[in-house]
Amino acid sequence: MKKTTTALLACALAALLTSPAASAEIAVGVSDDLPIAAPAVAADFYSAMQDVGLRENRIAVKWEPNAPTAVPNEAGIERALAEAGPRGVNVVLSLYPLRPRALTDSPAAPAQFAAWTAIVARRFPSVRDFIVGNEPNVNSFWQPQYGPNAKAISCATYAGVLAASYDALKGVNPAIDVIGIGLSPRGNDNPRARSNPSVSPVRCIRDMGAAYKASKRTRPLMDELSFHPFPNLSTDPLGRGYQWPNAGLANLDRMKQAVWDAFYGTGQPVFPESSFGRFGSLSAIAAADSLRFRLNEVGWQVEIVPSALGAYFGKENVATTDETSQAEIYSQAIPFIACDPAVRSLLFFHLIDDPNLDRWQSGMIRADGTKRPSYASVKAAIARTGGRCGGFTTAWRHATSVIGPTAKFPFKRAVRDRTKIWTMVATAFEAGNYNAGVFRVSRRATPTGAARRKIERALLRAKPRGAALARAGKVSAYREAVIRFPGRRLKPGFYVYAVELFAETNPTRKSFFVSKPFRVVAPKGRR
Repeated sequence: MKKTTTALLACALAALLTSPAASAEIAVGVSDDLPIAAPAVAADFYSAMQDVGLRENRIAVKWEPNAPTAVPNEAGIERALAEAGPRGVNVVLSLYPLRPRALTDSPAAPAQFAAWTAIVARRFPSVRDFIVGNEPNVNSFWQPQYGPNAKAISCATYAGVLAASYDALKGVNPAIDVIGIGLSPRGNDNPRARSNPSVSPVRCIRDMGAAYKASKRTRPLMDELSFHPFPNLSTDPLGRGYQWPNAGLANLDRMKQAVWDAFYGTGQPVFPESSFGRFGSLSAIAAADSLRFRLNEVGWQVEIVPSALGAYFGKENVATTDETSQAEIYSQAIPFIACDPAVRSLLFFHLIDDPNLDRWQSGMIRADGTKRPSYASVKAAIARTGGRCGGFTTAWRHATSVIGPTAKFPFKRAVRDRTKIWTMVATAFEAGNYNAGVFRVSRRATPTGAARRKIERALLRAKPRGAALARAGKVSAYREAVIRFPGRRLKPGFYVYAVELFAETNPTRKSFFVSKPFRVVAPKGRR
């Protein structure tokens, strides 16, 4: 199945690369702190961006609670802004704490951080785009991830910080674009993990939505959503995503659905729905306040060619791809993402490699200053497409049922009345819950109309009325749940198996299945 999906996506990408330009446009750029870490190279850095056609640079600014009103690297940021502007590069500032417990160790810290975001905005009035937070769903950037009862708390706590920061930044300038989360593409949902207790992106969004609703807030939390759709492995092709509840570039629909499930009907806008049509266009945006993605950390780590090894130190800690594959993936990603009207920007991480092999080597320029093939491939893709969609607009509609549900029933048309084993199987492409039952019916035909609706309504309850046997439980994504009903005999007659599946992240999304009738019969002598 994965091979088929990848092959289909590859064909779509090939078509996009050869199609004429259209009106939708994304900002293609990089996430790289080098201009403020080494201000002397800022001019050359942004000249290189200009040469490639890159139009956006995300820079991290980290809050220090011991100096809660200080703005680190002020001079470096000023220099970066001065050099970026004339070269047509928009600078986005990513604001988050220096240490993972900085916002949870002190009750005063969230308010202090929110006030600091306003200080930064006033200090750099030309900046209009601010990201609040960085991967709060992973232990490296936010602690604790789980409370004493092993319940995930990081994303719910972060939602309160985002709300306060949103209000503070809008208080400086209502035109500021407040970008939320900086969401990691993966989390293990394991509170007992030894090295990295973390929360998957889908469940993080769910927890944020629950916290938002509980707060009774009516203002939004964010204007746009920052997401870091790195591949699971740098050896993965562009079209290979993650299994639910994680998500990558190939799973943006999953993230859109997660936001819909968490926030639809509240004061927080959700992602726009779009139709599958020739040439991408922003007309697919349903409303001006629809949420959009900022994909501001995307990168495939690359092996170091022998000629550049002297510019690096340390030891590589992950499997890497080769430079030719990286160049191909980067050039394909641009027209592919440009056809999704819910995406505003695609930023590669980084422009220039970190020389420490324990960190990231995914840039278009090696640490020794030489250009990788991806430098030329990205430049060509931008020149060819202008960041516009040249193919078919990505279609998306929110789901109203469980994703990928199936149910398997026993196939015997008749069973003896001494039978005590009653089982069926259910599964889905996402986690959920089920209510299942065995119901007596009046005839051989599969229930339809009012009879079917009656069973379906009954299964809205864990203990359905009228069920001869019942069971409730959980379904894990991609795994078959064997539903074993109580071991009791049934009276002779016609029966059906039935099950209702409910999506974990939104119980109003449900799917119902009912079997063909089977007959419980007694031997002739006991009839």
